Amino acid sequence: MLRKLTLIAALFTPVSGFAQDLPTAPYLPLDMAQKAAHAALDACAAEGHNVSVAIVARSGVTKVVLRADNAGPHTVGSSTGKAFTSASMGRETAGLAGFIGKNPQNDGLRDMDDRLVIQAGGLPIRIGGALVGGIGVGGAPSGDIDAVCARTGLDAIGAE
Repeated sequence: MLRKLTLIAALFTPVSGFAQDLPTAPYLPLDMAQKAAHAALDACAAEGHNVSVAIVARSGVTKVVLRADNAGPHTVGSSTGKAFTSASMGRETAGLAGFIGKNPQNDGLRDMDDRLVIQAGGLPIRIGGALVGGIGVGGAPSGDIDAVCARTGLDAIGAE
């Protein structure tokens, strides 16, 4: 009888102790991506700039694209490329441009991937220290203005 109870208890004991845990990774939820994109678009609109804003996941896959009514057709590609570049490289696109300019041996970075846009206006999205994506803004009169609008989007979701 004791053997049967022991066998039954063993069969019903969770095997999670024996199973290997899968790795987990932080990610950017869609609602946060949308909130950041809207905040960036609104910030540029408040200054009279018609821009596009793109948010990509850490993988570089586009999550959100918003285009102001009168934004130029090139702004979608520009914003998406800046977001992709920031997520891929984990740094601001303006800083990356300077890094390449000061280090000619790194000039090949410009041609590493057709999706890279190395102009100011792209920022990495970090939450809790983890890189979870990138935001890109394109269409303001300067990349510095694009970057300010992108920063407003990050501030709206509490990103670093």
